[in-house]
Amino acid sequence: MKLIAQITTAFCALLVLMFAVSSSAGPANDLPRVFAADPQTLVAAKSRLAAGDPALPPILHQLLAAADKALAMKPLSVMSKDQAPPSGDKHDYMSQAPYFWRDTNSPAGNYIRRDGQRNPESEENSDAGHLGKTCNATHTLALAFYFTGDEKYAAKATELIRVWFLNADTRMNPNLNFGQGVPGEVTGRPEGLISARGLVDVVDAIGLLAGSRAWTADDQQGMVTWVSRYYGWLTTGKIGLGEAAASNNHGTFYDVQATALALFIGQTEAAQKILRTAETRRIASQIEPDGRMPRELRRTLSFNYSVFNLEALTELAGLGEKAGVDLWHYQTTDGRSLEKATEFMAQFADPKRAWPYQQIRPPNRSELDELLLRVAPHYPQSPLDDALKFLNGEKFAGDPARLYLNMAQLPAARAFKEKQ
Repeated sequence: MKLIAQITTAFCALLVLMFAVSSSAGPANDLPRVFAADPQTLVAAKSRLAAGDPALPPILHQLLAAADKALAMKPLSVMSKDQAPPSGDKHDYMSQAPYFWRDTNSPAGNYIRRDGQRNPESEENSDAGHLGKTCNATHTLALAFYFTGDEKYAAKATELIRVWFLNADTRMNPNLNFGQGVPGEVTGRPEGLISARGLVDVVDAIGLLAGSRAWTADDQQGMVTWVSRYYGWLTTGKIGLGEAAASNNHGTFYDVQATALALFIGQTEAAQKILRTAETRRIASQIEPDGRMPRELRRTLSFNYSVFNLEALTELAGLGEKAGVDLWHYQTTDGRSLEKATEFMAQFADPKRAWPYQQIRPPNRSELDELLLRVAPHYPQSPLDDALKFLNGEKFAGDPARLYLNMAQLPAARAFKEKQ
């Protein structure tokens, strides 16, 4: 009984916090300037919280738990690494290709590729993990500010952005010339851009920080300048163009990154061009009429990479909504489409259905589960409900992504809601 009383007290305190700050977080009907997130879902969630919808406080609680953890995070920067990249400037981003291993049979110490097997050596002296953590934490903190109006979250998110991108002593130069290098062979490869996909979360975070005391006009202009320079490098340089030409998930995530950044700096026509090109360059060329994605099925982690590419296509379609390009419903004359790729993968939501392609580790079906929840609302006539019944409703009913992404409701999730 004492434990129940403590839980009830904490829950009530959380409700009081939400109602107290709802007005300071800005009008609920103001659409935030976000690109990957769904602005209507954000506004609706804020309104439902203010109205006392009992389904949302548990979700907000999970979000704030992650944000509170991020408050204690030490700001990271490219200056943290011990070794300078080949340019000699530690402000340049640097990482090592994760699937390349030193060949023990090579007298020269050459490296060979082992697909799907991460070399722990690649984690040393690398900026990749630090950039990912910074992007993720910034996004979480900005969401916490948006829903609570608590300036401590905005202040921390601003600090992380300034240290990584803006402060003269610590900022990253706007390029990835030395991403996923292979020791002794190449200093940087187009594949390194996959580790910068979190920049999409950063530009969304900036939109969520609007109106806070922490985020200033100088910060905004500084990030517009940084992103503009990076976008120029991304769309004209050898590394960026090499990744754009990739015919698998790398190319798709390049489009996601380039589209979101173009929208952030006001290059809407450029974003629309990327999206329209993706109709043939990504959907038509990467997806078979039956929904298989052959380039991902060639991998040693074919389930993981099929989900990964479908995630990228889904994010790209979401960005298309902001730019007026409908990728959700694009279809070739022989039936290649995002919907068909989703239906193909959906059948493997059933844990009893074996994955028939190479997969050197057990497939993580939970990654597919969340993806199906996001895609399902766009295909109400599709047989995706058969797959959704295998999902853990209680788990996803509390997923913070429900606060900012348009996601399907599950019968189990609704039952969970009724228990609150």
